[in-house]
Amino acid sequence: MKKSLAILIIMVVYGCGNPDINTPLFEHPDLTGPKPWTNETFEKTEDDFTFAFISDLTGDEPPGIFNVAVAQLNRLDPTFVVCVGDLIEGGTEDTLELTKQWDSFDARVGKLNMPFFYLGGNHDLTNTVMREFWQQRYGADYYYFVFGKVLFLMINSEDMDKERLHEIDLARIEAYKIIRGEVEGKFEDTEYAHMLESKTGAMSEAQLNYFEQVLTEHQNVRWTFVVMHKPLWKRDDDKGLTRLEEVLANRPYTVINGHEHSFSHRQRKKRDYIILGTTGGFQYKDDSMSYDHISLIRMAKDKPVVTHIRMDGIMDETGKIPLGGDTLSFQASKH
Repeated sequence: MKKSLAILIIMVVYGCGNPDINTPLFEHPDLTGPKPWTNETFEKTEDDFTFAFISDLTGDEPPGIFNVAVAQLNRLDPTFVVCVGDLIEGGTEDTLELTKQWDSFDARVGKLNMPFFYLGGNHDLTNTVMREFWQQRYGADYYYFVFGKVLFLMINSEDMDKERLHEIDLARIEAYKIIRGEVEGKFEDTEYAHMLESKTGAMSEAQLNYFEQVLTEHQNVRWTFVVMHKPLWKRDDDKGLTRLEEVLANRPYTVINGHEHSFSHRQRKKRDYIILGTTGGFQYKDDSMSYDHISLIRMAKDKPVVTHIRMDGIMDETGKIPLGGDTLSFQASKH
């Protein structure tokens, strides 16, 4: 009785008189001697949230994989989900076809129980028609947001002028004829394969200026995530990430991109640079790091805790992959 009264008093004091109502209240029986738990210090929820990343869906996306990812994310229940681009096959100037592809993706991502942040990749922003289509449908193709004092830079790695974008698109069309088997040849010998933009993308002066200003205005955030599709940090000229890395040098940050359909991690400038695999895109059959996965990031008080989870290991209460049935194979997407 005395214990119950004490707990009631604590609830009244903390629930009504203390603004920090998110502090967990731990209730337990009145035990004497050793306790069957380690300690009674719980972290404050407002400093600790989890968000998720998904990666590329492109390359003749196998049916069902991304739907499974949505179901798995709903079970994992992150606060929001961020993508690194390549959400549709794209590669067309047919607006009816683009509408069909984006309607299909939006219908699937609309089943998420939490917000989803869009970012375009080369498949989403292949040409000027697709870039204008994106802007009409989703607005900005590069932007930033802040959540829980964490800054997210959502960078467009396909930010070339119209003339250069057209040149790249024409070279890409010819290269993809080889990929589809329409003509003979090797992809690595094509003009497109030798274009720096096809590997690393590019940023315009306007976009660089924009993010430099964003960083100047947000110097007191506790972490910065630099998100893009192609690895802009792999080029050293004035169209890459170098200028922003210089501004970021004295603050904690993490760089995350996709595009390569193969997971990798490296330390660069004493920071984590992560290339995600796929969340339904094609995979390289001889690459052990080419697999479907979801990335969860718990933003703890001092730094993010990054956990990559293979989709073929996320199961429901029956021990099965949600929506996966008995036949869905994540290996089926390997080329």
